[in-house]
Amino acid sequence: MRVTSIVPVKKPARSELPIRREPPDVRNLLERILDTPHLEQVVPRLKPEVLHRVIETCGLEDCADLVALATPDQLQAVFDLDLWRPPRPGVDEQLDPDRFGQWLEVLMASGAAVAAQKLMGVDLHLVIAALAQHLRVRDVAAASPYTTLDGELIDPKRRAGGGIESEIGGYQVEAKRADAWDSIVELLLFLDAEHGEFFRRVMGGCRKLSNSRPELDGFHHLMTDNDQDMFDLAVGRDERREQQGYVTPAQARAFLQAARELPLGQSDGPPLSPVAQAYFRAMESTDQSGADAPEPPAPASDSSGTAADALFDVLLDAGVLPAPARALLTGGPEDTRRLSVLQTLMQYANEHDAIVFSSRGGELAYLANTLVAGCSVQGRPFTASEASDAAAAICNLGLENWPKHWPVGAGAATLPEDFLVEHDLISAFQIGWRVLHVDVCLFAAGRLIRILTDSRHGDPDIQSGLNVLFKAMSREWRAGTPWRARHALDVIATLDLPAWAALLALFDECPVIHAALGASQRAGVRSISPTAFEFISTDQQIRAVGEFMDALPDLLAR
Repeated sequence: MRVTSIVPVKKPARSELPIRREPPDVRNLLERILDTPHLEQVVPRLKPEVLHRVIETCGLEDCADLVALATPDQLQAVFDLDLWRPPRPGVDEQLDPDRFGQWLEVLMASGAAVAAQKLMGVDLHLVIAALAQHLRVRDVAAASPYTTLDGELIDPKRRAGGGIESEIGGYQVEAKRADAWDSIVELLLFLDAEHGEFFRRVMGGCRKLSNSRPELDGFHHLMTDNDQDMFDLAVGRDERREQQGYVTPAQARAFLQAARELPLGQSDGPPLSPVAQAYFRAMESTDQSGADAPEPPAPASDSSGTAADALFDVLLDAGVLPAPARALLTGGPEDTRRLSVLQTLMQYANEHDAIVFSSRGGELAYLANTLVAGCSVQGRPFTASEASDAAAAICNLGLENWPKHWPVGAGAATLPEDFLVEHDLISAFQIGWRVLHVDVCLFAAGRLIRILTDSRHGDPDIQSGLNVLFKAMSREWRAGTPWRARHALDVIATLDLPAWAALLALFDECPVIHAALGASQRAGVRSISPTAFEFISTDQQIRAVGEFMDALPDLLAR
């Protein structure tokens, strides 16, 4: 997923995202979209990201009419966005066969001819790999009963398990999963009748993947054909997405881990991040290679251009598309105070050097992309809006903690107004990220371990839970990953619910301050919204974390 910076960026097409709005009225929005004049001319001109946003907002099943109007090239790009899901936040995304089944059913709702036309225009290897997750394919001859030389009757169907099966075009097709089975069979029958060559290529590929299990001959630890196919698909998708400005989960994890280990003791300033440098070099290369690209074709007619403008107005009004980029960091007085250092320096850059200001905006977009791709907040993926807010907050924290022995150093109090003209926000983020990891996550985990060392509770079940927490947190604290012990914190909820919520927020990949942190120190407060948290952007907030940990023993004892 890619997200926008909270400032303008050099390539707005690669960093568009809506600002926070109330959820749209989905039914009303879909009706307004479908009422757009010349919709059949407008939809093929939509960027895949826009079409995907509409599908996410309105639901895939309800967007069947829009999907039927999309071009195969659009669907290929939408598949890159929609068919791949991470098993958990921050890990590599994997092809989701259930989602592919939903797409097949939606395409078939417009008829087999439409579905076939769309799928024949996308990557054949994707179609084969996705179908192979639903089907086991064998030649009919291989699936027919036969008699051995010893007179034994062998029925391959019975040996295979006898699931849901169908014979199509000389192939025996067995369902691996029941969802979308009827749609798949109907599609394959149509392809066999009307597009025989494409049908044979698809079925041949599925048959190969169905028979890819190796014998146990000492080399069975190698990837199967199916695994290799999935790997190749993922690599190809990552390459396409990198050219479009996305950050892969592997790149994001590498950058964030290196930032946690940033050496602050050296005297010549922050080391350059090789991961970030490679990303921006790739973006520059993409810009240069696309500089001579032909202009997109003109609209088919003035009426269709007007209709496209009307549709974009509808999407803007519903918050599906972003409002025009904000010139500066904006928000309420509290937001401005928490980002005061970053706000001041960005204001100066905006007023004195537009190119630098744009570059810093691009850096914020990259940092937000990185958080979405490689990190979690409260044990779940970042939303785009949260990632933008977090990137700005962490940069502000890094500026406040700029090391005194570095050039122009001594932290925010002495940073000159033109600081961001000569220094990038990548370094500021790295410093802030290390401060969060060391002074919040590891600090709080270490203090909890010390508290648990001396803790004794009269209830044996609670004491047993505290012992489990002590062991888990000690192990993960030594590994530098306290968030992996969050599951063991449940015992704290039995002692003090607000304290438990506050600790969960602190022991996270991206530590935040939950509203429960302050409420836990006020008697009588027991109802706290799980979404009430703020990103840490100032040293004052870190001091509040220290005060909370100092008070924690009394909170757990009362």
